[in-house]
Amino acid sequence: MPQSASSSMPMNAPPDSAGDGGAPSFSPLYQQIKALIMRGLQAGEWKPGEAIPSELELAARFRVSQGTVRKAIDELAAENLLVRRQGKGTFVATHSEQKIQYRFLRLQPEGGGEPVPMQRQFLDCRRIPAPADVARALALRAGEMTVEVRRTLSQNGRPIVLDDIWLPASLFKGLTAQRMGDYKGPLYGLFESEFGVRMIRAEEKIRAVAADGEVAGVLGVDAGSPLLSVERLSFTYGDKPVELRRGFYNTSTHHYRNELN
Repeated sequence: MPQSASSSMPMNAPPDSAGDGGAPSFSPLYQQIKALIMRGLQAGEWKPGEAIPSELELAARFRVSQGTVRKAIDELAAENLLVRRQGKGTFVATHSEQKIQYRFLRLQPEGGGEPVPMQRQFLDCRRIPAPADVARALALRAGEMTVEVRRTLSQNGRPIVLDDIWLPASLFKGLTAQRMGDYKGPLYGLFESEFGVRMIRAEEKIRAVAADGEVAGVLGVDAGSPLLSVERLSFTYGDKPVELRRGFYNTSTHHYRNELN
């Protein structure tokens, strides 16, 4: 099995290569190359929106076949971390792209079609010590500071979503409701471009709930109305949790759509 190597960054050995006592690696080579490319993304060698080297250049860099590199890039593209553009090359995905914008928003209007942009209103943005459950989810120390954001998403003046969002304050210094309101792109695009925090995957818990008085008032529905509760934990590189989001969705005119592969 050929060895992988790097000439411009500390990526000169497969991540699962011999370590303790010279134990051999059993990870498929393309997976090792994928991990090395991921390491470059995490280190910021290639920024969101920038092109990565060609398959031939990466094959020479890592001393593997072009087919091995292509298979690694195929997986990263399938995971929405890279984007192939015909005739232009492969680029680091950005949350500002249309395809990526709705990757984490699965709410769609009845009747099908693409998700329709919603109007955002930020109701609150404050710094508070992390509640115990939030600290556990975000792997923070007890009482460590967080940024708590409350916002609504509306269509035609009607609130559809109420989100409560918690972020580690150490990663989002200077984040304010005005700053979020002034940003024209998706919220994850703001996190990516201005704070250097890129959401690459998320886990969700979904359940049916009845609206309590406070939530009902914000969403303009009767207390006890059925809502969809969506709790999302989002991760950046290295599987580090960086956002906890608890949302209430009014699905009377929308549905939650997911694709299972």
